Amino acid sequence: MTPEWITVEDVFLGAAALFVVLAIAMFYRAVKGPTTQDRLLAVNVLGTNTVVILALLAAGLDEPWFLDVALIYALLNFLMAVAVSKFTVERGGVL
Repeated sequence: MTPEWITVEDVFLGAAALFVVLAIAMFYRAVKGPTTQDRLLAVNVLGTNTVVILALLAAGLDEPWFLDVALIYALLNFLMAVAVSKFTVERGGVL
């Protein structure tokens, strides 16, 4: 009887699955957040989770193009956070 070893790829894919579960929990906060700032922060965390998930999938599946998508998504997530924050401050939503 030979032991079954867990590979590094399996660990990466398991971590990606865990981050998907965490993203679902954060999606709840993005929808139900009591304030605009809570929602903005939750959406920003969702974007960061998406980047991490894509990077883990790139390593786990040995598909380097996932990293390209992750980098582009990270840039778009940053620009979205800056734009929404600027809009919120100009609108007077920040105390």
